[in-house]
Amino acid sequence: MKLVYVMVALLWVEGALAEGTEAEGDVQKGKALYSQICSHCHGLNMVNPGNASFDLRQFPHDDRTRFFTSVTQGKNQMPAWGDLLESEEIEAIWSYVRSGGKS
Repeated sequence: MKLVYVMVALLWVEGALAEGTEAEGDVQKGKALYSQICSHCHGLNMVNPGNASFDLRQFPHDDRTRFFTSVTQGKNQMPAWGDLLESEEIEAIWSYVRSGGKS
């Protein structure tokens, strides 16, 4: 029975994130992680520095799977971060990216 509750909770969390209802704390944690890890290539506050990196302000806010795949496995010149970041950290960065860097 506990497994059912866990499954329901996980589905609710995934649905809430897909709808853009991230908590402010998640966005702030994501911003801090982004500043430490991602800003070197993607720019401070997601303002692209004009290099070959993807402008994350343009990332589709409804494509969490694509974001997670790109971060964990890498893409083009971007290295894979799956062995270095916990899924909760990637989730927080995703919340920040969905905010458009406006937090």
